[in-house]
Amino acid sequence: MKPGIHPAYRTVVFHDTSADEYFKVGSTIKTDRTIELEGTTFPYITIEVSSQSHPYYTGKQKDFSKEGSTARFNQRFGSFLGKKKS
Repeated sequence: MKPGIHPAYRTVVFHDTSADEYFKVGSTIKTDRTIELEGTTFPYITIEVSSQSHPYYTGKQKDFSKEGSTARFNQRFGSFLGKKKS
């Protein structure tokens, strides 16, 4: 590898502000902010969504596949169809 052309790779603390969780991850992101965590000073980045707060990872997303599409249709519009008289 050529010297002097690669960004500095170091441990950075990412703070998920919505879940108030801290993650230490290796990164090349640039920041002027720092935080002291576990007695060591790290570069600091705030984020709004992570695996601790995203609905997909927390299991709090809407689940539409519990019943079939035909059952959902009949539940919504079944009263309009009614039974035909012979």
